[in-house]
Amino acid sequence: MDSNTNVIEVENVSMHFNLMEERIDSLKEYIVKFIKGKLLYNDFVALDNITFNVQQKDLLGIVGLNGAGKSTLLKILAGVLSPTTGKVKVNGNMVPLIEVGAGFDPDLTARENIFLNGIILGYRKKFLREHFDEIVDFAELNDFIDVPVKNFSSGMYARLGFSIATVVRPDILIVDEVLSVGDFRFQEKCERRINDMIKDGVTIILVSHDMGMIERLCTKVLWLDHGKMRAYGDKDEICEQYKNS
Repeated sequence: MDSNTNVIEVENVSMHFNLMEERIDSLKEYIVKFIKGKLLYNDFVALDNITFNVQQKDLLGIVGLNGAGKSTLLKILAGVLSPTTGKVKVNGNMVPLIEVGAGFDPDLTARENIFLNGIILGYRKKFLREHFDEIVDFAELNDFIDVPVKNFSSGMYARLGFSIATVVRPDILIVDEVLSVGDFRFQEKCERRINDMIKDGVTIILVSHDMGMIERLCTKVLWLDHGKMRAYGDKDEICEQYKNS
């Protein structure tokens, strides 16, 4: 794939959610209002007409305050949500790491969840067996491999999830704030792996409130503000605008 090829194309994407205006305390009350057509909703615009492209080997940072629409956008890119309007085109295989513990069964051990989560991500059982030790070693969970993950801290969840997701080199990796829950030493370890993936031609999309991480890793930045795209372009320029806003 040519480095100038768009691996992601986002065109006029908007996302609306219906939020109930009033509190309903029982299923009976809900059914009665539904039948009478008296359920009242507010139209909440999470994303408003977003357009941008991502090229191969880009490392795109997405920034914005809480509620800006960052996680909603990532879920649309990952195919978890369908936009209300607009379209998204993805050219290549994508691995999303957008929620701590997603794809894990809390009652299963870390060993069992490696196979469960790996299969969800599309890995074959044979591949997971071959790379099992690599996954465990990177996550630094050798002493906890047979412990149910419901007993894990959020940092341990993140380490296991990141290790499974990056054991292969996808075309596109999406990471949403997951690294922020790990300790600084593991964050540095993850950054080194991300840099190795970039050298291998992987496109990375990273959401983080850590501007230091955004400035260290990213080549481009998308700034969202209340669902609207405030700016998109060169990392240094957009980070400066965002920090001074």
